Amino acid sequence: MFVARFVSPDLLRQFSGSIQLPELALKNRHTLLLLCFLILLAGTRVMPTRSDWERAFPQIDLNHFRFSDNFRLLIQLCWLALIKQNFTWQQWHLTRHLRAINQVISRFFTVCRRFSATAVTAIDDQLEGQGVKRTANHFIPDSLLYIVLIVLTILCLTVPFSITAQIVFVVVLAAVAASVRGVKGRLPNMLLIILSLIASCRYLWWRYSSTINWDKDLDMMLGLVLLMAETYSWMVLILSYFQTIWPLNRTPETLPDDPKTWPSIDLFIPTYNEELDVVRATVLAATAIDWPKDKLNIYILDDGKRDLFQAFAEQAGVGYIRRPTNEHAKAGNLNHALKQTRGDYVAIFDCDHIPTRAFFQVTMGAFVKDPNLALVQTPHHFFSPDPFERNLSRFRQLPNEGNLFYGLIQDGNDMWDATFFCGSCAILRRGPLEEVGGVAVETVTEDAHTALKMHRLGYRSAYLKEPISAGLATDSLSAHVGQRIRWARGMAQIFRTDNPLLGKGLSWQQRLCYLNGMMHFLSGIPRLIFMIAPLAFLILDAYIIYAPAIAIVLFVLPHMFHANVANSRIQGQYRHSFWGEVYETVLAWYIAIPTTVALFAPGRGRFNVTAKGGLIDKRFFDWDISKPIIGLLLLNLLGFAVGVYRLFDYQFTDTTTVLVNLFWVIYNLIVLGVALAVAAEEKQVRMAHRIDVNYPVSFMTTSGHHYPATLKDFSFSGLGMQIDPAIEIQLGDEILVALERYGIKESFRCVVRFSRDGVVGTQLLPMTMEKEKRFVQCTFARSDTWSKWQQAYEHDKPLESLKSMLYASAVGIRKMIEFSPSVIRVAVFKWVDMMRNLASYRPRWIV
Repeated sequence: MFVARFVSPDLLRQFSGSIQLPELALKNRHTLLLLCFLILLAGTRVMPTRSDWERAFPQIDLNHFRFSDNFRLLIQLCWLALIKQNFTWQQWHLTRHLRAINQVISRFFTVCRRFSATAVTAIDDQLEGQGVKRTANHFIPDSLLYIVLIVLTILCLTVPFSITAQIVFVVVLAAVAASVRGVKGRLPNMLLIILSLIASCRYLWWRYSSTINWDKDLDMMLGLVLLMAETYSWMVLILSYFQTIWPLNRTPETLPDDPKTWPSIDLFIPTYNEELDVVRATVLAATAIDWPKDKLNIYILDDGKRDLFQAFAEQAGVGYIRRPTNEHAKAGNLNHALKQTRGDYVAIFDCDHIPTRAFFQVTMGAFVKDPNLALVQTPHHFFSPDPFERNLSRFRQLPNEGNLFYGLIQDGNDMWDATFFCGSCAILRRGPLEEVGGVAVETVTEDAHTALKMHRLGYRSAYLKEPISAGLATDSLSAHVGQRIRWARGMAQIFRTDNPLLGKGLSWQQRLCYLNGMMHFLSGIPRLIFMIAPLAFLILDAYIIYAPAIAIVLFVLPHMFHANVANSRIQGQYRHSFWGEVYETVLAWYIAIPTTVALFAPGRGRFNVTAKGGLIDKRFFDWDISKPIIGLLLLNLLGFAVGVYRLFDYQFTDTTTVLVNLFWVIYNLIVLGVALAVAAEEKQVRMAHRIDVNYPVSFMTTSGHHYPATLKDFSFSGLGMQIDPAIEIQLGDEILVALERYGIKESFRCVVRFSRDGVVGTQLLPMTMEKEKRFVQCTFARSDTWSKWQQAYEHDKPLESLKSMLYASAVGIRKMIEFSPSVIRVAVFKWVDMMRNLASYRPRWIV
């Protein structure tokens, strides 16, 4: 190297020793000459140590120094000299300053939160006491809401702000939101909603009044399309706030002491093409429900006309109803059974939903108390992972997609007497059901339409959000999409044929709740618009938001920030931040067309049965279901490439707008990457899903020895236990495991299939039907089995949620490449290796 002519070996050795470089590096002299020469020229006053070297040049491995590391050193030194000009080897002082500033900010917001907590606690207690009143007309914030609406109207419509004033306004709103976000109670929820409404209404008014370029046809047309999509999202946001502003949190009502006065119930289990193993547990659990036997009649409603099911019904001691035709699918099946039975009430369970022993004890008291009550709905809880949870390996870590509806929205609907009938895990009073003509057959979402009809006649509904039954989630993404297509089509059909905004019988609160339920399924087209909107500027040079970039940032970010903060606070236990957009993106293409068709031709479309209990014997990538996602991904990658090119195009001067759209595209790519991860189906080789629990049990060996144990999981085929590792137990040993059934011990014969370090896996040996019924009572039908699941989810942490999405997005891209043809796979991985090598030259931040 030419530097060797100017730097003597002795000087090099002296300097290298001072920074404690390894002898291995000195043997390869030329690799260190450039570094030493540049450091000496820089005239550093403080001699760096080995730890300083590692901090300043984290991309260099001293023990394996390569020739290319000279260039990495040069780039990093230029970075330190030109960009981080205040860098010194004592950089940790900066860290101390930053830590001190962070402490000051943290203390400031702690004081704000304490002040906010003191200010709102008394008001919140008052609201809590008044808000639990059942009638919506007694809901105390009515006058407050009117005042808030007037203030919002004034702020949104009459107060134009300059850029400086908007900055101050945004900062003040953010500070208030940050100060009340951690305060307990319901009032902070309302304050965050008000802040979100202020930011969102100002944003929408600004969009309508100042951001459409009427002079250019393309800009105007695309800008109006985006504005309509944003208006839809704004309406859904407002309606969702209304739905969830005050969840009722209903508690069970007690039944009369004398069981002889309790009403009779017909329990329907409709089936069509499901396997008997799926139906079996539901039937056996139903026979064990705690209700007078002479007042409970259980029926298998078999639309599949199968003799095997009829024989099982006779063996289990339950009724069997087979109809000669199959018109109107599930609704027709239920209506046929209504004509064959005479119970006071009708309970409906999908064939995979297993009721707990206390199901009627918890739900029927409300009917006895309120003679005008026509429906009690309970949650659909799933003990198997849905495609999002399984394919992302997030089962019981990420709230299930349905948790938001069954954990919060239905509870909010209950406040306004607008609980939806969801087709299963529900009880209906026979009189009102027959009065509306039975289960609705006009649409493919017969359940919600039936509830709407009963509400129109003035009947009331109730929701108990405690999970007292559990079933199987959809097995694959294609089955999940198919189910959602039916729901979306059905809600659009109701909106078209029996619009809740029109007609008699509904309160305005019920109309809004039903409206939001239907508008939710119209999200397909708006979501597709949001996924391609930034491409209008990056590729077509169309200004769909005709405003300075700084104005866009000052209006868009507060709208998004406050909506996310409010929703994170309200929904955080039931849905984590940003994941809603993943769910919508996966479904967008598939629900866009059916809902549009249903709005114009509501008679089209038919009921499809959702497959449950299937197996996936090998990993695969669902290319068919992911085609729209891949198309959107390629479009956004194209937009990203064009945007990056424009950043370096000296003739193009609108750099800030390019950056704004690039950030939008990057977020879209993250969401699409997660959607691809869901399309990569993982194996599902267990017909019997394991249920994680933590119950004390005991077992006995063939030698007669009794031992305590902890039941860690169970399934229809076996038990998993934790025992003392000192206990000698061998593979193939037969044991008796004692489980508890309502205080009664029941023993089940098992054979040991796995045993290591105190973890034992067993397989259940064949049982009689009576014994099988008792096993279901000891496991799936226990009243406390499912209630602990919801409590196990962590509350939403937006940054952690975004971090998990980034990881899942990278996994999704990798899986798509992994299952691609070999030519594409090899080419992509070579390109990735090249980019990883180039990235090693980038400068690094000093920590």
